Formats: sequence, structure tokens, C-alpha cells
Amino acid sequence: MSLYLRAMTAILVREALRFVTQRERFLAALVRPLVWLIVFAAGFRAALGLSIIPPYQTYITYEVYIIPGLVAMIQLFNAMQSALSLVYDREMGSMRLLLTAPLPRWWLLFCKLLAGVLVSILQVYAFLGIAYLYGIKLPSMGYVWVLPALLVSGLMLGAVGLFLASTIRQLENFAGVMNFVIFPVFFLSTALYPLWRMAESSTLLRDICAWNPFSHAVELIRFALYLRLNTEALGWVALTFGVFMALALWGFDPARGIMTRKAR
Repeated sequence: MSLYLRAMTAILVREALRFVTQRERFLAALVRPLVWLIVFAAGFRAALGLSIIPPYQTYITYEVYIIPGLVAMIQLFNAMQSALSLVYDREMGSMRLLLTAPLPRWWLLFCKLLAGVLVSILQVYAFLGIAYLYGIKLPSMGYVWVLPALLVSGLMLGAVGLFLASTIRQLENFAGVMNFVIFPVFFLSTALYPLWRMAESSTLLRDICAWNPFSHAVELIRFALYLRLNTEALGWVALTFGVFMALALWGFDPARGIMTRKAR
């Protein structure tokens, strides 16, 4: 057990040091959601009316509605950045060296995944603090209740990034893959618009958003911010995490996965 904890500590410290030395990454993670919150939300406020939907008990402004979606956006982009660092580490050889440690491969990859999630949680709370100063005040206990939801949603999105990292052979190809994944996942979700609003334009579009695992991550965070548990969203997020974590373990398995084909 001490060896497992020592390996986890080493990986967490390494990612923390990388995060501290890459201040641009922290600032970039905040710029994207703040642009949506301050610029786009101001323009959409008058055009988009919102009905009373769970977990809200009254009418809300558009800025309040998109906060959970922007929180999930931070975690999504951080998951892709962590996956990019995995591809870089694999090309530099440090990833292959890590996976040769005398510990189960799933534990090493999980520690790597957990380190990225913890970094994303720090970014999320920094964003929520700025949103509070901007005038968007959520329930006080919501900032505490949302922590488990951030952990679960971060693990799911990180597992998706981990799987993508196992399939990318060259660092140059990752930017295109990131755009191919991030934008459809984000825009075809409940991050910016509720499902009933999607249904007004297209039933098919509404169904795609409803099945999108990212939508369930957004709703899990949304309900947690208002001290409620969305069990359906939690189930879908946990299931998605299990599927993509299994695919990532397969991808990094030298006997069967992508790593073997790359070496050949």
C-alpha cells in the first residue's frame, strides 16, 4: 500500500509542479469561460428566455444558467490538455518509463488521471470566485456540494482524454482531434441551452443533446450547485467513465493496444 501511495504522491507532485510553471495554462482555462460569461451571455440575455426548470425554483438569468456549463467547459479543456501532455510525454519517453514501474498499469494511469482532475478543480473554483465577484452568487453550501460532482465529471472527461491520448500517434495530429471532440461535445449539450429550447428547433438535436455524456456531466454539476443529486446524470457519468477508462487501459496495453502498433 505504501508503494501505491508513494507512486500517487510522486505523480501528483509532478503534475502540480508542471501546473505551477505553466501559468499560461491556468489563465487560458479562465479566459474561455469568462468570455462566454461576460460577452456572449450579455448578448443572449434578451434573446433567450428561460422557464423554471429543475433544480431552479424561480426564473433565472442566462448568466446563472450557463455557469454549470462553463464549469464543465473548464474540465473538458483541461482533460484535453492533460491528454496532450500524455502524448508529449510518450514522444519524449517519460510516459513509457512511467508505465514500466512495478505497479499495475491501471493504477499509474488512474493517478495520472486524478492529478489532471485536481488541477481542473482548482481552475473551476478560481472561475467560480470570479463569477461571484461579477455578481453571480450561488447557494453558499453549493460550493461545497459541487466538489464530489466535479471529481466524478472530471474523471469521466479525463478518461475520454486518456483514451484519445492512447490513439494519437503523433503530437501534431492532436490539435485536430481536440477540435473534433471539444466543439461538438460542448455545443451539442445542455451547457448553453436547456433541452426544451433545443426541442423547439429540432427533435433530433434535442435527442443528441440528451444522449451526450457531457450533458449529464453538466446536469450533475448544475444540481450539485443547488444541493441536489441528479441520480440519472450520476449513473450516466459513472458508466461513461468506466467505458472510456477500460478503452484507455486497452489502448495503453503493450500487448494489445495502440502502444504496440506505434512501436512496430
